[in-house]
Amino acid sequence: MSGVRRLGARWRRRRPLRTRLAVAASAAVALVAVGVCAAAFFVIRYELLHQLDLSLTQSATRVIQENRGEGPQTVAGECRYLSAPACAQIVPADPAADPDAGYLLPVATPVREVAAGKRAPYYSNVSRFGQPLRMLTTPFGDGRALQVALRADPVERGVRQAAVLLAAVGGAGVLLAGLLGYAVSRTGLAPVARLTSTAERIAATRDPRHRIELPPGPPGRQDEVTRLAASFNTMLGELEQSVSSQRRLVADASHELRTPLTALRTNAELLARGDRLTPAQRERASGALERGIREVTGLVNDLIELARDEEPLPLLEDVRIAEVVEHAVAVARTHWPQTPFPLEAGAGAAEAVRPGVPARLTRLLTNLLDNAAKFSPPGTPVEVALSAYGTGDGGPGNGGGDGLELTVRDHGPGIPAEDLPYVFDRFYRAEAARALPGSGLGLAMARQIARAHGAELTAAAAPGGGALFTMTFGPEGPPGGGGP
Repeated sequence: MSGVRRLGARWRRRRPLRTRLAVAASAAVALVAVGVCAAAFFVIRYELLHQLDLSLTQSATRVIQENRGEGPQTVAGECRYLSAPACAQIVPADPAADPDAGYLLPVATPVREVAAGKRAPYYSNVSRFGQPLRMLTTPFGDGRALQVALRADPVERGVRQAAVLLAAVGGAGVLLAGLLGYAVSRTGLAPVARLTSTAERIAATRDPRHRIELPPGPPGRQDEVTRLAASFNTMLGELEQSVSSQRRLVADASHELRTPLTALRTNAELLARGDRLTPAQRERASGALERGIREVTGLVNDLIELARDEEPLPLLEDVRIAEVVEHAVAVARTHWPQTPFPLEAGAGAAEAVRPGVPARLTRLLTNLLDNAAKFSPPGTPVEVALSAYGTGDGGPGNGGGDGLELTVRDHGPGIPAEDLPYVFDRFYRAEAARALPGSGLGLAMARQIARAHGAELTAAAAPGGGALFTMTFGPEGPPGGGGP
């Protein structure tokens, strides 16, 4: 039995899904068709024999009524003809009482037992006159039994005809089952075939822009295979976006690295000929080389940070957001001594705790504060505010302490409306920022860190001028979305 199962499993592995589905559907329909035909055959056979047995019972009743009190004898013997009445004979329980003329129908021991009352009436099949007969043996009374027989060849002929007809119908049903199974597998697996073809084409061309054609119709009425194809199209869209993003990142990174690497190589070649330089020239070249190394190191570190989409789970801990903000503001004051950083913490915000990585949150705030200070004129403040708000009444500013909102506002030139949708893109630098130091990765990294911690970072033009960055934390709980 296990060998048969192994053989079946090997056959399923070597056959495509369409063939297996066609065979399964065909086998199911064929089994139903054969089962219905077999059931119909047995029903027809039973009914024909039942009708013959009823005729024998009626003939036996009539003979008993017409020959009551008669002794052992042959009552009628014309059953060799189709239109003749039934053959009938009376048989005693004691063979010594048999008539001298003998019997027309065979007399066996069970017949004597019925005559003696030791056995119930029964039907049997016998042959006489070269024809099959159906015979009923029933008690006649006073130690006698009555045997009644009719020709059974019409019934047998009808059974054979029914068998041939039903076999033909069953064969046609099996053939139709095969055709239906092939049609079902071809139609039902058409989306799967398109999905397979698309996947193979993508694997061959490495181009995720291909899509699977879906049948028309509302999404709610699509079958499972169509929904699978739609999900595959969605996955391809995400893959295409990811590939495009990676290509843009590589292109932008190579473009941004080209200038500092060229400067590094130039300064390195200049220092290699240090004997031809004055001490002041060597000092300038060495300082430029050091600054270039720091710039390239910072750019590479930023790219590594951006390539990581989420925070490592082992580094997560409960972070008091107000303390992180205070630390980041203190560091910014040392980096930008000419820029005031007033900090305002609202009621309920000082004790707010969120799960996160303190170093990453500090990096986020440092990027925001450095960006604001870089665009602020000397002496103008960068305003930092941390407040709590309730989530049950629709947004910030209503108390309750369920959520946190951090704002960083500068008084610089602000962000032009046409640049607002792109300020968080990698390597994007507005027209006014291209003359300033930086790689254009700080804000992109800040948004990525915020989303990894379940927060949302947005930028807007501040009332009265300047830029306003707002970071919103939801209710206390694990970071959402793609966070840790």
